Amino acid sequence: MSDPNLAKRAAAYAAADLVASGMRIGLGSGSTFAFVVERLGQRVKDGLRVAGVATSNTTAELAQRAGVPLLELDAVDGLDLAIDGADEIDPQKHLIKGGGGAHVRERLVAAAAREMVVVVDASKLVPVLGAKFLLPVEVLPLGWTHTARRIAATGCTPVRRERAGTPFVTDNGNFVLDCRYPGIPDPAGLQRWLDGIVGVVDHGLFVGMAGRVVVADAQGRVQVMP
Repeated sequence: MSDPNLAKRAAAYAAADLVASGMRIGLGSGSTFAFVVERLGQRVKDGLRVAGVATSNTTAELAQRAGVPLLELDAVDGLDLAIDGADEIDPQKHLIKGGGGAHVRERLVAAAAREMVVVVDASKLVPVLGAKFLLPVEVLPLGWTHTARRIAATGCTPVRRERAGTPFVTDNGNFVLDCRYPGIPDPAGLQRWLDGIVGVVDHGLFVGMAGRVVVADAQGRVQVMP
């Protein structure tokens, strides 16, 4: 039986092996990134000296269990690398992230790094962002319905994310609106619109932030896109 996680694990391990001793790195979030932490934990046991800044409470817990030392973002001037997954990536290496709701912290950490290394399986490569995956937009709970109407004016249908019938709340204490677009051919333009909407904390568009992209196919073959 084939391993459904083979591609994720292969890409994640290859990305973790880019980390050199002495680096300070951003630790992303999500199912693919869990394999990055797994590999980093193995390398730490073998003598790798590294410290990470976690982008979510879940990642922090995984790192602690794996023996990866953690730092607070405000305790460092910058990071050597940020490693993270993506929900979609287009040919220009623009990303949609935020399926797990950690995109605000992920953007903060990525912005503090000299390079953001993106880890994906080949299914995440798309010709246009947003045609399949919903764009997460984190909003303040106060007046969120008004914010949703302003977001809808950008050409989408926003729906508040819920879990078991109650609003999903991020680690920052905010709501997430999952926004369905027919496609996002101009990610930079949409980013500017969303950044200017009152009530929006941040969103899952990562425009011009990706460095190397580590991609693995269903057979576990890895390619690094510069």
